[in-house]
Amino acid sequence: MSKIKVLVLPSDRTGVSKFRSVEPHMKLQELYNDDFHVDIVTAGTLDFDWEDTSYLKKYNIIHFHRTLPRLVNGQLKHVYLDEMYELLDIIHGLGIITIMDLDDYWQPSKEHPAYQMIINDKLPQKIKENIKRSNYVTTTTPIFAKEISKLNKNVLVLPNTIDPLEKQFTPKPEKTNKKTRLGWLGGSSHFHDLNIIGNSVSRFLGETVDTSQMVLCGFDTRGNITEIDRETRQQKTRKIKPEESVWARYEEMFTKKYGIINENYLKQLKKYEETSDKSYDNTDEVYRRVWTKPITSYASNYNLFDISMAPLMEHSFNKNKSQLKVIEAGFHKKALIAQDYGPYQIDCVNLFEYGGKINEKGNAILVESRKNHKDWYKALKKLKDNPELVNLLSHNLYETVKDKYHIDTVTHTRAEFYKTLVKDNKKEVEQLIEETNAV
Repeated sequence: MSKIKVLVLPSDRTGVSKFRSVEPHMKLQELYNDDFHVDIVTAGTLDFDWEDTSYLKKYNIIHFHRTLPRLVNGQLKHVYLDEMYELLDIIHGLGIITIMDLDDYWQPSKEHPAYQMIINDKLPQKIKENIKRSNYVTTTTPIFAKEISKLNKNVLVLPNTIDPLEKQFTPKPEKTNKKTRLGWLGGSSHFHDLNIIGNSVSRFLGETVDTSQMVLCGFDTRGNITEIDRETRQQKTRKIKPEESVWARYEEMFTKKYGIINENYLKQLKKYEETSDKSYDNTDEVYRRVWTKPITSYASNYNLFDISMAPLMEHSFNKNKSQLKVIEAGFHKKALIAQDYGPYQIDCVNLFEYGGKINEKGNAILVESRKNHKDWYKALKKLKDNPELVNLLSHNLYETVKDKYHIDTVTHTRAEFYKTLVKDNKKEVEQLIEETNAV
């Protein structure tokens, strides 16, 4: 049998494509070289026209994230609606199978920074039409798969994975002076999630200022802000000032508006210089700013703390997110405190049973949203006072994720899925989808 030929069209060169397109298919080629030939065509190297059927005919499968790209007057464009339908008709007319990957719910909540732009561009409707017209869809969790299946029943869960051989996922904890170190690692769209824990963290740090530390990872002052003149209604875009960034708001909520920061360190923080970590040693401070890192090294920040926090505001967008924070914390052998909601309910087993009894098989502390005001603080205090529980949680979470979310495990499922699709045995495909999505 000849090799199955797969064309992969990532949505970008970094970011989501690392986990959902590029690395999964590089691993597919590596582990199953006798069965697959994979071409990954990134934005900067797209050099074919969709009407060139001689180029397309050699592929059995085309994998893409959300939408397909095409060159228009030499510029790359991600297309939707009529253009997308035209491309899909060409591909399907050649007997090529299309697999659309989707990792985020198409309808953002009103709290999302890009909400209005997304709604104005009618992006949710466009993504839903792409789902309907693709042969198959892959996604991150059974929760999201259930939602997608309302539009396309041919949906398979291929979760985010970790390659433990990748340097940034190899645990190498920073040596510490025995402080209780809390950490959060993420992006700029999580203000309302972090606001859930702001008071609890600042209260905890204020009471343990000499023996605890909050590590905020991903600090970034880049970006623009659009201002509207109240009289003329004209819009003007300018670079955002560091003190205007959402990251400054994060710092304020965790430090009681810098009230627990000593004067010398505060001067350094207010300079907003990425070199401040070198000119002032902040590793012993109650709060630690860690600047953003590229997608290829960001996870090394888990080495800077012992307890990872994953708050999540309850709404549909968050419910359908992936459990990547659980997976990353597990591979880095960190204790986890997470929201008892959505993706964090898939793998997490609460340390506390009814009545407060300790579950020795617990791999996280789960906080109910109705108890946000008190239970995040209680969880932090419990782990500080009982460091053996930190060890228990970190061990149990690692055991939970180390095989299930290992890149080799999920690549095997992907290989079987692709083989079954090309064999065109619908009963086998349906059985594989049912078995995989139930895990």
